Amino acid sequence: MAQASGDIADLELAGDDEFAARVEEFLDAHCRRIGDPTGEDSDGHGGEADALLRTRAFQGALADAGLAGLTYPAIFGGAGLTRRHQEVFDRVSAGYRLPNAPLSISHGMCLPMLAQFGTEEQKAVYLADNIRGDAIWCQMFSEPGAGSDVAGLSTRAVRDGEEWILDGQKVWTSGAHYCDFGIVVARTDPTLPKHQGLSMFIMDLRSAGVEIRPLVQISGARGFNEVFFTGVRIPAGNLLGEVNQGWNLAVSMLMFERVSIGAGGGALNAKRCPELTMLARELGRSHDPVIRQGLANLYVHEEIKDYIGQRIRATVAAGGVPGPEGSIAKLSGAILARRSRDLAMAIVGTAGQAWGDGDPASEASARWSAFCISAAGVSIAGGTDEVQRNIIGERVLGLPREPDPFKGAAWQDIPRN
Repeated sequence: MAQASGDIADLELAGDDEFAARVEEFLDAHCRRIGDPTGEDSDGHGGEADALLRTRAFQGALADAGLAGLTYPAIFGGAGLTRRHQEVFDRVSAGYRLPNAPLSISHGMCLPMLAQFGTEEQKAVYLADNIRGDAIWCQMFSEPGAGSDVAGLSTRAVRDGEEWILDGQKVWTSGAHYCDFGIVVARTDPTLPKHQGLSMFIMDLRSAGVEIRPLVQISGARGFNEVFFTGVRIPAGNLLGEVNQGWNLAVSMLMFERVSIGAGGGALNAKRCPELTMLARELGRSHDPVIRQGLANLYVHEEIKDYIGQRIRATVAAGGVPGPEGSIAKLSGAILARRSRDLAMAIVGTAGQAWGDGDPASEASARWSAFCISAAGVSIAGGTDEVQRNIIGERVLGLPREPDPFKGAAWQDIPRN
């Protein structure tokens, strides 16, 4: 159901307090406040299929209320509002568990790329379904031989009339097993230097020749995938940007990814301090001076990261592409994940390693134990901490780049494993 134009106009004219009240009213009706012991936990049980159903239902209701894609044009399914509305929404929603984790890449990376670099036809075809959550997207960059060095990728795309034929492999593709579309980077000219011969494509993951194999993680989850392409045909109209300009787009997309990981909204970047404070009280640890100091330290650093996020979101809402500040946010997010992990384990104590079914704290123990196992991955996803420090050193501090003996050489002439 489309949002009525009169309702959109009402949202445009609403002041900050009135808009915040509307957001709060919607969220109270559709999800759970952080720290609320009643109601269904959006991170909870029922498996991935149920989580996807909750996500799609929530995002559809958000769109119907005129609160989805706040800064995207109404003609493409957005709300057509301002970055100020987005800031108010982010502030209010920080107090809730939004059931939108499966959309973190679809909305945090793919949506802004489509809006920034897509043709008018591509925007008309893809944006509304993406914003509404009817179609979920992933990004396909990393390969077994091209992880941190994305520009070294070897997946090939060869032009054949009005189509491109794609062959190769991607790995660590988050969410591919439940996604409908993906943005893939492939090599279209191996005679050019590795950063110059890449192109970016929109891919229907239901295409013939696409095989998706989930990877089992240490926690038992299957969030990452290997994706194999064998003679996959992509319509020429699915080229995103220009031929052989894929690296410039890839840099932008990586920046959006780092923003999503380090400064985005939703479950990925929910502030942990309120939950850990509640946990400390429930387990009788709130009077421990070490725990109290840890909570205060976490609160301060989460607030600082929030200011970085506000600056970046303002840039994106104004139509810009985030720069090296995205790496600052991503690195800060990785450090905060480790701080939260260590503090959570200090609060739950030995119950974070072993607990019984009859233990009253077993649910908290299981949840924070899973968080402990997964927290280290934040330092890898979207570029390792070392990569972020290199970017900050070179592009913020002006330090010299690391020497590259193959700079300017054709990709096909560079030795590879």
